[in-house]
Amino acid sequence: MDNANLVAALWIGLALVASLVSIRIGISVALIEIAVGIVGGNFLGLATTPWIDFLAAFGAVLLTFLAGAEIDPVSLRRHLRKSLVIGGISFAIPFAAAFAVAYFALGWTLAASEIAGLALSTTSVAVVYAVMIESGLADQEIGKLILAACFVTDLGTVLFLGILFANFDPLLVAFAVSTALAVFLAPRAMRALIHRVPGRVSEPEIKLLFLILLALGGFAQVAGSEAVLPAYILGLALAGVFVTDRVLVNRVRATAFSLLTPFYFLKAGSLVSLPAVVAGAGLIALFLGVKLVAKAVGVWPAARAFGIARRDANYLTLLMSTGLTFGTIAALFGFTHGYIDQATYTVLVTVVILSAVVPTLIATTFFEPTLVGSEAIEDFEAAEEIDLGPREPRRAQT
Repeated sequence: MDNANLVAALWIGLALVASLVSIRIGISVALIEIAVGIVGGNFLGLATTPWIDFLAAFGAVLLTFLAGAEIDPVSLRRHLRKSLVIGGISFAIPFAAAFAVAYFALGWTLAASEIAGLALSTTSVAVVYAVMIESGLADQEIGKLILAACFVTDLGTVLFLGILFANFDPLLVAFAVSTALAVFLAPRAMRALIHRVPGRVSEPEIKLLFLILLALGGFAQVAGSEAVLPAYILGLALAGVFVTDRVLVNRVRATAFSLLTPFYFLKAGSLVSLPAVVAGAGLIALFLGVKLVAKAVGVWPAARAFGIARRDANYLTLLMSTGLTFGTIAALFGFTHGYIDQATYTVLVTVVILSAVVPTLIATTFFEPTLVGSEAIEDFEAAEEIDLGPREPRRAQT
């Protein structure tokens, strides 16, 4: 279909359906959007275009940034030991388990086995953050711990992807330097802008943020890296700024969840080919089981050792078992660089997407923690009020 308006209407219509279904049945909208994307891709002819790919990619970047920005620096320091241990285990044991199965049991090449380990070691920042916001847990201690542990897990994936496969050339060095400069300068620039031009309808603060994210994404592409990698670190660097301006957070979040992330989650679902899933069902079931068991064996005992209640430990373990953004990045990296073939890529991506759905569905249905000091919530709007608290009016324009 060449009519961009009708294509956009189809995608937004599916996103609206997913939102209404999510509210009706009480399941995270991210999961419903993935499921709707699967139906759309296999039965409705849902296909991407370059501009949809861009919106989906930027949605992933913005979600990843927001997940980092929600990690309160004070809370991170308070949970540092827990998050380092739980997040480190959440990366290391699934990586080792998936690598061992691929290399020793299935006879894959060393590089292909490493890609499998990386793809299945991740935790989905996008899914976990969406669930934290919808449930109202982003402002609770358990939610802050989960987000911090997710950061550690995915940082391990990023570092090992670089160590095992990166081509350390001048472009990569320049990208690393530009990211470091952005992390150092962005908080100062953002604070100065908020102080000098507060409350403007034109939202210069958000435009500055988008400028930095897009510029870093462009540098990442030139260097052969991924745009989501610096976004997470930048979010953590700006967390102190966002903690003091919750209205700014709310506006960035509204942009992400209303416009950009539906394209990301719908696209993720549309990539699942049901015939390919049937053909590779055995390997998919094997790797999904390996990931979920490895996460449970490592994360659950660590959570209990830190005194986390059994129900909360179950919830934390299941959410740490999710995968999506960094898992698909690792699989796509392996495919585009010739380390794995199309069939292997399909198997890994399907496992990654299923790991975004299955553990999250179980966690949110059976083990969701009770909000401290708040009544149970029924929809996203109630979750927003609990998470953000009363909104203070921004100063009027002068």
